[in-house]
Amino acid sequence: MLWLRLATRRLVNSRSSSARPISRAFRATTPSWAKAVSASSLSDPAEAEALLYLEKGTAKLEEGDILAAKELYQRSCEIRTTPSSLFNLGVTHYHLKDYESAISSWKQSLELQPSADAHTNLASAYIMSPAARPDLALHHLHTAVSLSPDDAEIAFNLAAVLEATGNLEGALEQYQRSQKQGVERAAIHIRNVSAKILLRDTEKPSQS
Repeated sequence: MLWLRLATRRLVNSRSSSARPISRAFRATTPSWAKAVSASSLSDPAEAEALLYLEKGTAKLEEGDILAAKELYQRSCEIRTTPSSLFNLGVTHYHLKDYESAISSWKQSLELQPSADAHTNLASAYIMSPAARPDLALHHLHTAVSLSPDDAEIAFNLAAVLEATGNLEGALEQYQRSQKQGVERAAIHIRNVSAKILLRDTEKPSQS
């Protein structure tokens, strides 16, 4: 089974779905939560109630109560389904290792609104799933890169899956891209992949 520590991207707790990472790939960082839209400022009662449950769910998740957060996000979806509520519900499923449900939630979120973060999360779920699908992970990471070409961590994640699946040249290109965009640890991977390519090429039988 292919196993990579691809981190899920951060949740959203407002009507905006321009999410940033919960944690970066291969290392954890302190989340930087988005500013919430006040439920009382919304004119639509259903939208206000759904947002209230969304905010409560995020508060529970910050406390580490994933089950309570999931219930609150589910309630938010029942009242008014939004890309944000589906995205965050997927995060709780992912942390509970219910990858099938996480995939379903993020797919539904994408049907409502394109998101590089949702594609990145889908890639992570497809890698972590018991029946790993690196081909689908690559598909979603390529899409994420196309949606957010300046995101160095997405490029790094794509490089990691490409390397794991044997596409060394593609991995090298993406590691180099992520390094240029500020991911310092990519330098180690660039050296390792370059060495793998050199070893592979030297072991090829010579053409007579």
